[in-house]
Amino acid sequence: MTDKNNSTGQQTRRPIAILGTVLAITFLALSGYWTYTFAKRVAADNPIIAQPDIDETVPTLVSGSSISAPVQSVTGGLVEEESVVEDTVLVQAQEPWSGTSRVTILLMGIDRRCGEVGPVRTDSLMVLSVDPVGKTAAILSLPRDLWVEIPGFGVERINQAHYVGEIIEYPGGGPALAVDTVEAILGTDIQYFSTVNFQAFVEVVDLMGGITLNVPEAIDDPNYPDECYGFDPFSIGVGEQTLDGATALKYARTRATQNGDIARAARQQQVMLAVRDAAVTQVGELLIKAPRVWDALNENVSTTMQLEEALQLALLLPEIPRENIRQGVIGDDYVFKVQNTDEQFVLVPRRQAIRDLRDELFALPGANPIDVANQQEKLFEQMQAEGANIAVYNGTQRFGLAGDTETWLETQGVTLSAVGNDEISTNVTSRIIQYGDYPATVDLMIDLLDIPPLNVESGDEPPEPNVDILVILGSAWEIPAE
Repeated sequence: MTDKNNSTGQQTRRPIAILGTVLAITFLALSGYWTYTFAKRVAADNPIIAQPDIDETVPTLVSGSSISAPVQSVTGGLVEEESVVEDTVLVQAQEPWSGTSRVTILLMGIDRRCGEVGPVRTDSLMVLSVDPVGKTAAILSLPRDLWVEIPGFGVERINQAHYVGEIIEYPGGGPALAVDTVEAILGTDIQYFSTVNFQAFVEVVDLMGGITLNVPEAIDDPNYPDECYGFDPFSIGVGEQTLDGATALKYARTRATQNGDIARAARQQQVMLAVRDAAVTQVGELLIKAPRVWDALNENVSTTMQLEEALQLALLLPEIPRENIRQGVIGDDYVFKVQNTDEQFVLVPRRQAIRDLRDELFALPGANPIDVANQQEKLFEQMQAEGANIAVYNGTQRFGLAGDTETWLETQGVTLSAVGNDEISTNVTSRIIQYGDYPATVDLMIDLLDIPPLNVESGDEPPEPNVDILVILGSAWEIPAE
């Protein structure tokens, strides 16, 4: 395993072409070179599939750098010059992933418009989790309007984390801050990240001859944005459709449906599976096309995975049956739809519901359990280091709620400095007032008491001495059943 933030604070750029049996869009960032190497092996064993003669010049492998060497095709002139990988790496990659621990990766689609340079936002965020022992995989989409705490910055839409990380020069840059933000909301470790520019997706889908999928509802989006701050109207009818790369990208990105951002996340997963279905039928064809797919992704993909790790993981994924790939979207049942201070609607997470969804997706029968305790253990350690005094006040008409909550918090390892009653007894949702800077303690109380991050504020005068954090309980709070 490699650390998600490398020592230089920069992500490693890797040219990785299309994988024939994974899920797509940003899966392509991890996977595709497998098609190139696997198809060559298939062709070598199958005389029906034509295998081009390739003269490979083996380069020197330099850790942390792109690897390239000239390849000249002598069959039909299909390939003029491509990149190859040192033989030792290919030998290492002939065996699937050998680790037994769950592998979790944050996949990010980058929204960069024409002429833009510098920091960008993420247009899509998905978490891929693979269990190499149970042969299962799951993908969870996070809507970009999810209103979360960005570590060291404050509460914002989750798609801002990448942008903020670049602006403030966060260790590891924008991708690393996006990883830390998603880790905090899901309560689990993410070992790797991968980012992909959408141009790579368009080119790869076109090289595959398009994808076929079933469109559940008609879409008419006259205001679909082009890449240069103009409009490129998009519409599509109901039923089975074959889409080229540009159309597939529009279908995955448009928000002009009844459920907006949440429906969009579901369509992105649908597109990913359609790419997977198209790829598994094209191993022979992709033998010829793989170098061009590699070219398409060379300048558009970044990942913290080492190349041999990506190849080995790609060889594992074909062993996972389609029925063992589970999908989830953080939708209406997992958020509060509220207006922020700018009077824009955002999606405030219901943290426990989201973590229940995470467990449902990632902890299948017979599979390795996801490491859900690690994040909370970290927060407890950081809370103890902060040494904040916590008070809980009852902001409802329910007698004894603060005392009962104190008793329950003690079972969770949290000791309060005071309990009491708030001046207002009509609070619906709970809120937190902090008198100082105690981020880990606030995050832990948000987590334990299911408090929307939007309901965290700073105060000047504590209600009584030695109170650093005040929690005011609302009527929506229910003490979890044993």
